[in-house]
Parts: sequence; structure tokens; C-alpha cells
Amino acid sequence: MKEIALKDEFLAAGRIVGTHGVRGEVRVEPWCDQPSFLAGIGVWHLDGQPRTVESARVHRRLVLAKLAGIDDIPAAQAQRGKTVFIRRDGVRLPEGRFFIQDILGLVVLDEASGATVGTLADVWPGRQDIYVVTDGMGAQHLIPNVPAFVKGIDWRRGAIMVSLIEGM
Repeated sequence: MKEIALKDEFLAAGRIVGTHGVRGEVRVEPWCDQPSFLAGIGVWHLDGQPRTVESARVHRRLVLAKLAGIDDIPAAQAQRGKTVFIRRDGVRLPEGRFFIQDILGLVVLDEASGATVGTLADVWPGRQDIYVVTDGMGAQHLIPNVPAFVKGIDWRRGAIMVSLIEGM
């Protein structure tokens, strides 16, 4: 295995799902661990263009945001369905944290045997994320992202180290 390089200047961070109020606010479904993370980013990118976030707040599991230049319901409605991107270099993550986009496609190895379990195909978010690992024969393994099963990421090797139990 070779060392992986972090990719993509922009990261998909959410999707605009509707409008809020009459002054052009949009409702955004965040694709982050916490909606407050996205609400704290000052510039979002829509359709490859930067948009200053004039204000943003968390409402339930959504982010309500007012973007520069979007000042009424029709302008906000025109944004519906668009993906919100953020610049990777504009975000600092705490030690040991990473973007899901950076781990998709990594090989998953059994820590004890070194055997290849498969490739990380998807991450299902939840209280404990579930790693969806597919092997070369179409089988799917669901591995909870908890310390008992996911032992760590070896960025140099481009691998996720796991500890499996019988039947997993």
C-alpha cells in the first residue's frame, strides 16, 4: 500500500433543502458531525462561486443561513437542491479528526491478521457512524465506528485498521 494524499480543494458540506422566512434565508441539511460546524464557516461555495455567510444558526438538525446577494424568497428558492462546498484550507480540525471524504475508498484491514476485509464504500451517520465495507465479491460488512472495532487509520498506508468479531 502507498501513502495517500488528501485530495480535493473543496469539500461537500451540505445541501440546501429549502427557504426560511421572507428575507432570503436558506435551510441547509449539513453533512457534518455537528450543524454548528457548518454554521461557523464564513464562506460557502455554490456552483463554484464563493458566497459570504452573513449569518447562520442551528435550528434542530438544520442550518438556517443568510447568504450575501440572496435577499428574497425567489432568490433563496433558486438555491434549493444545491450542494454547499467549503474550502479545505479554510477549516482546522482537532487532532485525530478527519473528513469522511478522505477515508472513502481506503482499504480496511483486520488488525490481528493483516487480512484485507475490503474497501470503505460508505459511512452511515448516526450516534455511532457505521462503516460500510465491501469486499471484492460483493459482500458487505457493517462495522460500527467505535474503539472496540475501529482501531485507527494508518494514513501512511492508506488503511483503516479494524478488529472484527465472529459474524461481523
